[in-house]
Amino acid sequence: MKSLSSLIKRPGRPGLCICPLLLLILFLHGCATKEVPAPESVPPRITPAVPGYIPPTQRPYKIMGKTYYPLPSAEGYEEQGIASWYGGQFHGRKTCNGETYDMYGQTAAHKTLPMHTMVLVRNQENGKEMVVRINDRGPFVKGRIIDLSLTVAQQLDIVDNGTATVKLTALGEARTYRQGGREVDRFLPHEDFQKGDFYVQIGSFTSRLNADNLRDKMKQQGKTAVIAEFDRGDKLFYRVQVRAGTTLTAARSMEEVFNSNGYPDAFVVAR
Repeated sequence: MKSLSSLIKRPGRPGLCICPLLLLILFLHGCATKEVPAPESVPPRITPAVPGYIPPTQRPYKIMGKTYYPLPSAEGYEEQGIASWYGGQFHGRKTCNGETYDMYGQTAAHKTLPMHTMVLVRNQENGKEMVVRINDRGPFVKGRIIDLSLTVAQQLDIVDNGTATVKLTALGEARTYRQGGREVDRFLPHEDFQKGDFYVQIGSFTSRLNADNLRDKMKQQGKTAVIAEFDRGDKLFYRVQVRAGTTLTAARSMEEVFNSNGYPDAFVVAR
């Protein structure tokens, strides 16, 4: 049998540039390297950091046509503390993620959770619960963990008192797939709640001079400090915040250091 090189035309010799056999070989080779799409019934590959198993006892929550489940504690986020609510004074103003705040919506403000995180809020005092979407930062008060819209506060029955003890549980979006002749629920990839751009707020002033002095003091100590302005409507506040790294653990440690060294009202906030 002739070699492959002998089938290619050379100067001074008759013949085709590539014979039909060579064309067939190249065609078959091209077909063999094509990617075959995965069947739609197979769950998408997810990163090891995202949990796949959802316990059958987990209660699903249906929000806007999507299904959510509480994330396992190892991958999710749980927190207990005081909830408050904010209403008319902020209605129609911009939230930290650029949306327009609607006090009749199902949203909330949190200091560190990523924007658009779905959170189950349970009133520990009466057992009432509701799912909210994080679209703002706050509350900027030590000891409070979430600021709820008016509608959510009404549903949880905390409007009259103004505050209540709640438990927060981060939810993960899930989808149902067919696998081995049965239907299974699997979490979709979600953000790492322990990572972010964290700061510790150590002071809030109505005097710009006082804020500048504290910021400069932090800079003299080798820290990265900034001033974030906040217009409440009736007053302009200058918040002094110190860079605390990219992990929540490191930021919490810095918060404790400030709390123990003359800044008892210091708390962590994410940008």
